[in-house]
Amino acid sequence: MLMNKEEKFVITISRQFGTGGHEIGAELARRLNVKLLDKQILNEMARRFNIVEEAVEKIEARNPLWRDDFTQFYRSYMAKAEYSGQEHDETSRQLFEAQAEVIRKIANQESCVIVGRCGFHIFRDHPNALKIFIHADVDCRKKRIGRKYDISESDAAAMIVDNDYSRELYTKTFTGSEWQDARNYDISLNVKQFGVNGAVDFLMNVIG
Repeated sequence: MLMNKEEKFVITISRQFGTGGHEIGAELARRLNVKLLDKQILNEMARRFNIVEEAVEKIEARNPLWRDDFTQFYRSYMAKAEYSGQEHDETSRQLFEAQAEVIRKIANQESCVIVGRCGFHIFRDHPNALKIFIHADVDCRKKRIGRKYDISESDAAAMIVDNDYSRELYTKTFTGSEWQDARNYDISLNVKQFGVNGAVDFLMNVIG
């Protein structure tokens, strides 16, 4: 048994862009009747730091995604081999540490499913955590993103490259780990043949 669902547990889901990992996490949380940590993190941060929720949401919003701003900054840093953006770097790290602290606080109180946010690293030493990585081949992901956002497969491919790069760099910078390294996870699941419900069925069988 990888995880005992009769005791307080944490499930973390890391995923390649376009795999349906968020939907899988949401459905898994629904079936297990536990909290999905996503929007809740932003709300908790807003209360914790006495800032308006809209300000936090702006940081996390898709356009511009704060992580994308962070990625642009580090792309520039790597290209120039120098930077003067220490304040930006510290702000990003403060946000990461603040989210990690809030996530730990919630997980100490109740079982939960965490999508993204480097959950595999935050709970690497947790005694009852199941760490999952969701992946699929690029063609499968392009088709899914194309349908979801009603865009061409070439545009979907560009989104995949940008988002995967962002997640990889974000993870490496804040955890020192390689995002797609299977050693970070208990389960690495190719969802190409499953679909969301099929993937959740499989994971529920593993959990037992």
